[in-house]
Amino acid sequence: MNRTAADRTPLIALLALLLIAFAFGGGGSRFALANLAVQLAALAGLAMNPAPARRFWTDSPLSLRLLILATLALPLAQVIPLPESVWAGLPGHDLAARSFQATGGTGWTSWSVNPQRTLLALSALITPLAVLMIGWSAPARHLVMIGWMVVGLGIVTTLMGVVQLNPAGDNLTLYGVREPGAFLVGTFANRNSTAILLGFALTLVCLLPAPRPHPAVVPVRLALGLLLAVAIVLTKSRTGLVLAMIPLGLGALRGWGWALAQRVPTRGRKRGMTPVTIALVATVLGVVAVGGILATAPSRVGETLERFEAKNDPRRYIWEDAGYAAERYWPLGAGMGNFDEVFQIDEALENLTRRTAGRAHNDYIEVAIEAGVPGIVLAGLWLVLIAFLAWNARRADKEAWIGWSGGAFLLAIALQSITDYPLRNQTILAFAAFALLLLARSATESRGRRI
Repeated sequence: MNRTAADRTPLIALLALLLIAFAFGGGGSRFALANLAVQLAALAGLAMNPAPARRFWTDSPLSLRLLILATLALPLAQVIPLPESVWAGLPGHDLAARSFQATGGTGWTSWSVNPQRTLLALSALITPLAVLMIGWSAPARHLVMIGWMVVGLGIVTTLMGVVQLNPAGDNLTLYGVREPGAFLVGTFANRNSTAILLGFALTLVCLLPAPRPHPAVVPVRLALGLLLAVAIVLTKSRTGLVLAMIPLGLGALRGWGWALAQRVPTRGRKRGMTPVTIALVATVLGVVAVGGILATAPSRVGETLERFEAKNDPRRYIWEDAGYAAERYWPLGAGMGNFDEVFQIDEALENLTRRTAGRAHNDYIEVAIEAGVPGIVLAGLWLVLIAFLAWNARRADKEAWIGWSGGAFLLAIALQSITDYPLRNQTILAFAAFALLLLARSATESRGRRI
């Protein structure tokens, strides 16, 4: 196989995996067959690219490899069978011990109160690990190309919203919605996930280098950015709208730096669109786009803003009861993937509804319940690693913005996890791994070299 073909194989595998994750991975744990399709695609990609996968384990930062191994080791440790004298003494396992006694059953069982669910949670990590391993040795131009593909997927999501935003549009939602036509969901079951993926596409529009220089690059960036920003508003996701400020702020910072770089003497420069002309064109496009939004869908914009005034958010009751569940299993946790089962034991009667909570709507609390101190420590180490990589990415000169585009998405995930659970579906896991790939590749390159 020649060098070009060897480079293209990981590119094709990574493109296919991200596309499959986008199409089938947005439903969460309730859609096992769709998740299985994504995970099988990940395994197939690894089987087709053994050499790039091996290079990841030799060339990537040691801190990243160690943290990945620790993340895999935690759920594995939770499913190891233990003698009754050990597991019965674990915090919160007294209920399981009494159940065994009532049924006459005794013997070995695991740290996790439901090891099958913990193994299911472990299997979810196949997809992001495959993205990292396949893409690690891909050329920089391929990573940028895939980044622009993500922008294209954001546009596809927006176009799907055109149909979804009417009462008859429920037929185009993959997982159904409780209020047909009320908001844009794209290929997800959760509009917050839709908003954060659109935010990633917006970040890439603002920060990725253009495939080739052209006078129309800035106006096109602005037009695409406005379109994606409008789509985020139409999801009616409060966190999505707030977190959109991250890419918009970084885009403004990068644009300011670009404008300063253009302030050179005009003598000897090629004739064409000047920065002032481009800025005027961009401003006109912006005014037209915003005016069109307000004229055609003022009620939807108003509804999104009104959601910030919601005073009876049920999440605060879930958090209160989740605190008791975390205390019951502290400091070791009940096992990854077990929140829904153990939470119902500690859910207050006055907070009961016809629907179960399903999730803690705060991933840090949920991790505390499922993994205790080890899980919280791991989450903290991931945040420290991301901050460390983002700091080191500054040495990559122009390539730093590529890394920071990934870092911005990971920051948005960390912030949204305070009120939601973005990493609990295969799509966001896959694209989070791609964002980490952009950041880590940029951070590990020395000054003046391409990633």
